[in-house]
Amino acid sequence: MKKHTLFLLFLFPLFIFSQKNKQISKEIQDIKKFQQDLNKEYSDSKETPLRGDNFAKFKQHPFFPIDLKYRVTAKFIKNETPQPFDLPTSSGKSKLYQEFGTATFDLNGKSYTLTIYQSLDLMKMEEYKDHLFLPFRDKTNNKETYGGGKYMDLKIPKGNTIVLDFNQSYQPFCAYNAYDYNCPIVPEENKLPVEIRAGVMYEDIYHH
Repeated sequence: MKKHTLFLLFLFPLFIFSQKNKQISKEIQDIKKFQQDLNKEYSDSKETPLRGDNFAKFKQHPFFPIDLKYRVTAKFIKNETPQPFDLPTSSGKSKLYQEFGTATFDLNGKSYTLTIYQSLDLMKMEEYKDHLFLPFRDKTNNKETYGGGKYMDLKIPKGNTIVLDFNQSYQPFCAYNAYDYNCPIVPEENKLPVEIRAGVMYEDIYHH
């Protein structure tokens, strides 16, 4: 075998390793940006759900340590005949959604499926027409996270997979201010029998 061929064979694994490291670095940077943006939102008097002393005392959210095992590529199956339905909210009212599809993923050797929804109100707005909504509950609720569960924002995927990054999951505004906000309740089908130790944690210091 010629020397230059051996050299190329030596370089190829290094190239693959380098590309993988770049991808991991980008994923981590995306999560850090999510954290920074969320802290900025809650520190902005025009955007924050916090009231009074809670707003004055707010510095930043507590987050679980970034863990890329909670960034999963799920098999996505679109619902070809979605029907509008009323999703109950924390105020006792409801909001119109449709079941856009399902995402099936593996975590710690087990398979789980979550239903992904689309708001009928938001889909009429140009900037949100590709916006999807994933509410879920898990075994950290009422401990490290809000008892009512957490949310994740997604975009309509182009193929048959969708990335779920639980590191970018957050708590509904109602976790911080139940007086002024009306938050969708997590459906039973989206309650995971496992701990998802990722995303925003919860400090039980807010008055409801």
